[in-house]
Amino acid sequence: MKENIDPKQLFPAPPFDTPRQEHPGTEDKMQPKADHGEESYVGYHRFTDKRVVITGGDSGIGRAVSIAFAREGADVLISYLADAEDKDAEETADYIRKAGRKAILMKGDTTNEEQCKAIVKKAVDEFGQIDVLINNAAFHRSRERIEDIPDDEWDLTFDTNVRAIFHLCKAAIPHMPKGSSIINTTSVTAFEPSEDLLPYSATKSAILNFTSNLSQILLKQDKGIRVNAVAPGPVWTPLIPATKFNVENFGKNTAMERPGQPVEIAPAFLFLASADASFISGAVLPVTGGRITI
Repeated sequence: MKENIDPKQLFPAPPFDTPRQEHPGTEDKMQPKADHGEESYVGYHRFTDKRVVITGGDSGIGRAVSIAFAREGADVLISYLADAEDKDAEETADYIRKAGRKAILMKGDTTNEEQCKAIVKKAVDEFGQIDVLINNAAFHRSRERIEDIPDDEWDLTFDTNVRAIFHLCKAAIPHMPKGSSIINTTSVTAFEPSEDLLPYSATKSAILNFTSNLSQILLKQDKGIRVNAVAPGPVWTPLIPATKFNVENFGKNTAMERPGQPVEIAPAFLFLASADASFISGAVLPVTGGRITI
């Protein structure tokens, strides 16, 4: 990471001239290109031989987190949604392998309970256990009015963002040893709802409650698994030009007047999974560019 530079100036700021995309969006069409730490992230062996599962790991925040864990010594299973993301997933896996670690790709829809079980089974078959589960995959779409939100889109948002986390945690916990960590991706919109993302904001609030509740349950049951969440602010990922209004000014509503880059979000996940966070559970770590979450 660059030092002694105003954080407002570290990465591109709006206005952006980026092409619209079809959901789920891909990295190669982003303009400007997102930074996932491909050239900058340096690992320090903090997760040597750990086994990590990341949903939505092909692009965006998930790609940055995958690269970081691999360079810290972890093997990584990446879950991703669709054929359109094959190229992104393979590129991310290549970064993991170049770091000398094992990369496993699992394509499929995590709104399906059986796919969630299959992801966990594949991880256990390949790795033997799961040390870190990162529930990062998400869906949103901008809608100006509640009347504009189709019922099936409401259901899809909750199935993707909340229901999948439940099924993944339920399947994975029996294969997670004491000292393991679950990290869920919530959002600044859980604290400051977005006027055009009603279903998404509601799901991100649900994830906060799920995180704190599950944390208490697992510790009180002596499972020894910590559960936390990261709350990103606006981040420059393929989901944005694929689903958001007013992409030209995306991120301008932060105190830094720009969106975050995925490389800026990844360290929060590593911290919460690390021994440095051994006394932290049921917490949410905001990475919001200065947008307030209190």
